[in-house]
Amino acid sequence: MSILRVNGVDYQVDPGFRTLVDVIREDLRLGGTKEGCGIGVCGACTVLVDGKPMSSCLMLAEQATGKEIVTIEGLEIDGELHRVQQAFLKHAGFQCAYCTPGFIISTIALLQENSHPTENDIIEYLGGNLCRCGSYLNIIKSVLAAATEEEDI
Repeated sequence: MSILRVNGVDYQVDPGFRTLVDVIREDLRLGGTKEGCGIGVCGACTVLVDGKPMSSCLMLAEQATGKEIVTIEGLEIDGELHRVQQAFLKHAGFQCAYCTPGFIISTIALLQENSHPTENDIIEYLGGNLCRCGSYLNIIKSVLAAATEEEDI
């Protein structure tokens, strides 16, 4: 048995040789993190591990023990959506929304590294996140809007 700290809560899990995305979805029942490709190229399964964006389909759950994991469910505080989530809603940065949790998590990581990204910075940083619906223009608008907020990430 191992302890995983996810969204500020410690969970006792038996990770075996399973991926972090499988443990998050199956054992913890946190369905916001999606598995798209299973090979780390689509970004749907992105979570923050010690503040860094990681493809949870490529990471064994055992590798995440002792680390702080944040999923899309861990972003709201006292029922309020994170400002990045609000920006995606306001600027329609999604269509089917399957990829949206990964984009939002990656955006948070981007803004932690670069609080005032250019459009090119956004395109480059989010290059590992794919949207099958093609909502890229609104995703970029959403990220730019979130970057203009005064509140810290």
